[in-house]
Amino acid sequence: MRRLTRSIYDRKLAGICGGIGNYYNIDPNIIRVLFLILFGYLTGFLLIAYIIFIFVIPNENTII
Repeated sequence: MRRLTRSIYDRKLAGICGGIGNYYNIDPNIIRVLFLILFGYLTGFLLIAYIIFIFVIPNENTII
């Protein structure tokens, strides 16, 4: 079973977008661009969600 994890190899800030890209087999740069576009419209919500994801989604190397 696949799990959503934060990428330790493809990270720019915390590895959230890299992890989402790896989970859905999409280029993580597309996820980053979509995040930045949506960030312009939903600034408060996405900022809070990203911070929560940092603490909730584990790194790749911490998964047993």
